[in-house]
Amino acid sequence: MSQQKYQRRKEDRPAEIAAAAFEAFAEKGYAATRVDDVAKRAGVSKGLTYLYYKTKEDLFKAVIRDVVVRRVDSLIGGIESTALTSEEFLRGPFLDFMKKVPRSPVAVVVRLLVAEGWRHPDLVAYYYDNVVARGLGAIRGFVERGVERGEFRREALDLQPQLFIAPMLTSILWRLIFTEKPLDTDQLIESQVDLLLEHLAT
Repeated sequence: MSQQKYQRRKEDRPAEIAAAAFEAFAEKGYAATRVDDVAKRAGVSKGLTYLYYKTKEDLFKAVIRDVVVRRVDSLIGGIESTALTSEEFLRGPFLDFMKKVPRSPVAVVVRLLVAEGWRHPDLVAYYYDNVVARGLGAIRGFVERGVERGEFRREALDLQPQLFIAPMLTSILWRLIFTEKPLDTDQLIESQVDLLLEHLAT
C-alpha cells in the first residue's frame, strides 16, 4: 500500500493512524499486528504513532471509537431526538441501521473480538461499556418512552433490550462463519422487527 494514501496535515494524523490500524487489524488480526505495521501503513514513524497512541490497545480502542462508537452515537441521537412514532422509528431509522451493520466495518471489529477477545478482556470491557451498554440503555429508554406514549403495552418494560439487536448479531456471525451459506439477513432483521412490534403493540 502506498504511504501517500494518508494526508500529512498534522490535525489529521490521529485519524489516519487509526484508519491504518483498522486495516492492519482486519488483515492480520489483533495479536499478529505490530505497531510497526500500523506506522508503515500510515506513512509515519513508529515514534510518532506512540506519540498519539501509547499502546496497541490504545490503537484498537481508537478503531472502536472511529468505526463503531460514532455509528452508535448517531443511532442514539436519533432515538433521543426523533419526532417519529415508535413504530415509524423501528421500521425506519432503526431498521436501516441494523441492516447496514452486518455489511459494515463494524462486523470486522466484532470478528476480532470474537476471535481474540478472550485473550484481551480489557478490550472486551471497553467495547461493552462504550458500545453495548450505551446501545442497550438507549433501547430501554426508547421502550419506556413508547409505554409512556401509549404506543407499547406496559409489559414491554420487562422485555430484554438484547432482543432488539439479536437478529443483527446473528446476521454478523452467520456472515463470518457460514460464508458459503447465504442468508437474507435483511429479511431476518425485518421479520424480527415485525415480531417485536406485534409483541409490543397495545
